[in-house]
Order: sequence, then C-alpha cells, then structure tokens
Amino acid sequence: MTKKNSKIQSDQKTDKVDEKIQEKMEEVVEETISELDLVKQERDDLKDKALRAMADLENERKRSTREKEDTTKYAISGFARDLLTVLDNMSLALQSVKEEDCKENDLLNTIYQGVSMTQSELLKAFEKNNIKKIDPMGEKFDHNFHQAMMEIEDDSKEPGTVVQVMQAGYVINDRLLRPALVGVSKKK
Repeated sequence: MTKKNSKIQSDQKTDKVDEKIQEKMEEVVEETISELDLVKQERDDLKDKALRAMADLENERKRSTREKEDTTKYAISGFARDLLTVLDNMSLALQSVKEEDCKENDLLNTIYQGVSMTQSELLKAFEKNNIKKIDPMGEKFDHNFHQAMMEIEDDSKEPGTVVQVMQAGYVINDRLLRPALVGVSKKK
C-alpha cells in the first residue's frame, strides 16, 4: 500500500471514529436535555405544590382569625338572651306602676326608682356590648328580624307593614338574639 492510500484509509477511520464520537455526544446531549426537562417538570410540580400549600395555610389563618373574632363578638349571646327576659320583666314592672301611686307612697317610689336605675344600667351594658333593640313599628316586615304573630286588617297601611309590636327584638352586632314579635297589616 502506498502512503497515500494508507493516509486515506487512516483519514476514513478517523472520520468514522469522529462520526461515532459525534453520535455518542448527540445521544448524551439528548439524554441530558431529556433529564433536564424531567427536572424542570418536577421543579414546576414542587413549586405548584408549595404555592398551593402556602395558599391553604393563608386561607386557614384567615378562617381561624374570623372564627376567633366571631367567638369574641358572640360569646355572650346566650347570657345576653337570658338577660332579655330580665329586661322585659323590669319594663313590665315599671309599666304596671302608676305615677300617682309613686307620689302617694315613698316606698313604692323608691322601689320604682331602683328598678328604673337598674334597667338603665342594663341597657348601658347592652349598648356597650353592641346589643341593640329592634323597634320595627311602621317598617316593612322582615322575616330575618321579625316574627309575625298575627295579621291585622288595615287599609291605611301597605300590606306587610308592622302595625303592632308585642315584644321588642334584639341583635348583637349583626346577629339576631331574639326576633321582634309583631302584628302585620293586611288588606280588608
């Protein structure tokens, strides 16, 4: 073999080796790109899970805060509801005493003043704790705050208007403690 032929064969062998190396490098690059895509997908999945976990945690924190505020606002609801009966009885006691009887009897006047002052203090305590009276006279009937006890024929009022209040209602903050017991107008 001549040197020239030998050189050509050597170059061809080198070219084949270079092609094999090139192919092998392309395979390695493709595998690396494929692995990189998998790692990116896994990263994106973990990022999504982390964001969802953070959102869930934030929602739970807000819900917990809201529940704590509600508990604070409405913790005295049962106690306040019980005191409404006491307030009603004080009002009935004061209404049952005539002014002229108080003028004639000092002891009765003293008791009347004591009950009146106690009622006043109870109302101040209610106000301090955001307990408000519902006085719906003349308002449109609202089933959220009123309980209709009867219908009263009255053409002078629009049907569904509260024309009589038998018992006042109360709310604490925005929550109903006791509905107002009312009579509602209807057409004749």
